Amino acid sequence: MKVGVKDFAPSWFASVMGTGALALVSLAYSQRLYLLKEIAVTLTYLNTALFLILLVPWSIRWIKYRENALSDLRHPVISHFYGTIAVAMLVLSADYLFIVKNVITAKAFWFVGTTLTVFFALLIPYIMFVEKEVDIKAVTPAWFIPPVGLIVIPLSGSRIAVMYSGTVREVLYAVNYFAWGSGFFLYLALFSIVMYRFIRHEPMPCGMAPAIWINLGPIGAGTSTLYSLISASTFLRVKEPFFAFGLIFWGFGVWWLIMAVVMTLHYIRRLNLPYSLAWWAFIFPLGAYVSATHNVGKTLGIGAIDAFGFALYWLLLSLWVITGFKTIRYVLLK
Repeated sequence: MKVGVKDFAPSWFASVMGTGALALVSLAYSQRLYLLKEIAVTLTYLNTALFLILLVPWSIRWIKYRENALSDLRHPVISHFYGTIAVAMLVLSADYLFIVKNVITAKAFWFVGTTLTVFFALLIPYIMFVEKEVDIKAVTPAWFIPPVGLIVIPLSGSRIAVMYSGTVREVLYAVNYFAWGSGFFLYLALFSIVMYRFIRHEPMPCGMAPAIWINLGPIGAGTSTLYSLISASTFLRVKEPFFAFGLIFWGFGVWWLIMAVVMTLHYIRRLNLPYSLAWWAFIFPLGAYVSATHNVGKTLGIGAIDAFGFALYWLLLSLWVITGFKTIRYVLLK
């Protein structure tokens, strides 16, 4: 893991994504434990400070060490993490909209984050398309990050759209549906490639092992943002089929959650799972899935599913504390 400006890893913003996701689910489950609402607010401001701190070396690197930044952008694995800065903005937008109730800041993060998300979701696949050859071993669940970014756009975007009227509202609706639709089908295409890599080749390098959890990101975020988008779409009269599809999509996440746990245990017992920045891949994907579990349970009135999400919340919080502690320790020791 590199912490210098010259080699500043774009994946650092995954920590902002994970912390923001934890803040949102803390708010969601504050109805069960009121203290979680205070935790959500605290995490939002902590996350804002973290984002601004990380933005400094990220920007300086593009100014002073542009060749290194461009080299990473052409890397078949690292390049996909460039989208984390955009997704971090979208998550912060949701934090400010739902937790702090600061609409102006939420809109600012959303409009900039949406623009960057679409940019990276087009640029990164384009670079992969024009490359002569990409080794199948370079394929990891990190490739899901660009479509995840698109899928996250309606999280607060669906609520922001209804704040406007006329043509502006129509355009924002179109942007949200474009984002969810393109992100979802890109995820399906990439999922088949990732599964092929898992089956036909040896396990991923130990440092990338936590990336197995990333698949929960598009599943969890896809379910939550679908529910949010459909609920906010006043022009749709029949919404139950979309909610039913979300339940099915969420159900697949249960299978992947179990597989992620089993594979993680496999690495711990038989291979190795050393700390690296990749550990933040545990947090946002699981946070997105916990949020989806809560949304499915509440929307459909299935208490058992919501209770399952509350149990997963404590796993999420524990992983965030452990990963955060190890990250701080690593930075201080370096």
